[in-house]
Amino acid sequence: MNILLLGSGGREHALAWKIEQSPLCSRLFIAPGNAGTQLCGTNVQLNINDFDAVAGFVVENNIHMVVVGPEDPLVNGITDFLKQKPETKNVLIIGPGKIGAQLEGSKEFAKEFMKKYDIPTAAYRSFTTETYEEGVDFLETLKPPYVLKADGLAAGKGVVIVNSLDGAIDTLKQMLKNKAFGKASEKVVIEEFLDGIEISVFVATDGKNWVLLPEAKDYKRIGEGDTGPNTGGMGAVSPVPFADTEFIEKVKSGIIQPTMDGLMKENIDYKGFIFFGLMNVNGDPFVIEYNVRMGDPEAEVVIPRINSDLVNMMQHMALGTLNEYVIELCPQFAVTVMLVSGGYPESYEKGFEISGLDSPHDSLLFYAGAKEKDGKTITSGGRVIAVTSLHNDMRKAIEMSLSITHKIDFAHKFFRTDIGKDLLK
Repeated sequence: MNILLLGSGGREHALAWKIEQSPLCSRLFIAPGNAGTQLCGTNVQLNINDFDAVAGFVVENNIHMVVVGPEDPLVNGITDFLKQKPETKNVLIIGPGKIGAQLEGSKEFAKEFMKKYDIPTAAYRSFTTETYEEGVDFLETLKPPYVLKADGLAAGKGVVIVNSLDGAIDTLKQMLKNKAFGKASEKVVIEEFLDGIEISVFVATDGKNWVLLPEAKDYKRIGEGDTGPNTGGMGAVSPVPFADTEFIEKVKSGIIQPTMDGLMKENIDYKGFIFFGLMNVNGDPFVIEYNVRMGDPEAEVVIPRINSDLVNMMQHMALGTLNEYVIELCPQFAVTVMLVSGGYPESYEKGFEISGLDSPHDSLLFYAGAKEKDGKTITSGGRVIAVTSLHNDMRKAIEMSLSITHKIDFAHKFFRTDIGKDLLK
């Protein structure tokens, strides 16, 4: 089948790498893609939020399956758009419709959904500019640290954790009144702080049946020891040692199945991936957030650990027959270290040549903010390259990834050297 993959990041390179391996894939197009995805298929210059242009490409190129990588097109309703057009209604689409995508598109929608279906999460309230003073009053009832979340999409950076009450009140003002995150923070969710360790759990679903994918631990902060501002992710590890059978059973029975039951009760057609951002609080899982697609950089450790055919799985997801699919997983540890541009997640320069990409190694390189120009690979984003290594020993996988990070170079390169090391203790 001909497949169109939408997106341009490390997640999309990981998906393209796996999709291209399937005997079911005849041709793979990636829009707009990056310097890495073009090694797996054909990059095409499409604005993925221009749905008419996407539909036109689907028809002209006889596309059988559309895989939506990032959240923006999903929240904007690309699945509904393609399903409602006569010429694209029979195309298989991996990604929920607009209502299902609100699980990520609106923090308030997600929290209300969790509350309705008794899914464990932190206590919360939502506020707008009009209820700013009530938000200040609510902050005064909480104990530090304080968690404030932009209701809408903010490229993974809309969550602020503040240790002082004055700082929290100022952050609320910046988010609501000064529009720190633009339209995304027209509404702000304030919730109680959950003290624990984070873990990301993923499922593939056809709206009724679901398959558990490998779990991962993401490292969001820019600095060593989880310090500094949040980023889109500085690295990831899978599997996660503390996610033992007992913990995962609690996740399956207390979080995943109630979520699926809720989607069915709400008549929400959901064919795609669900990312459960969880907090392990003394052995009990609580939901921090939902995402309606694979994570990034989690995809760069999860997808390499799937041994079975990903296209076959996605075909079953789209057709509602996922109960017939059996997933096969690689038992090895996967460790991703992200190379980023100096200055990220704040302002940073782009356009620097990347060297050392052809250095001999046994790792996987998933390109994110990297593009081809005049025969050279140059930096084009904050997160540039994800270095993923697999080994039976987590310590060895960490060492392998760090070894490659020293061989790849570009001006102002930065990376964390402590990814996964907290899990060795």
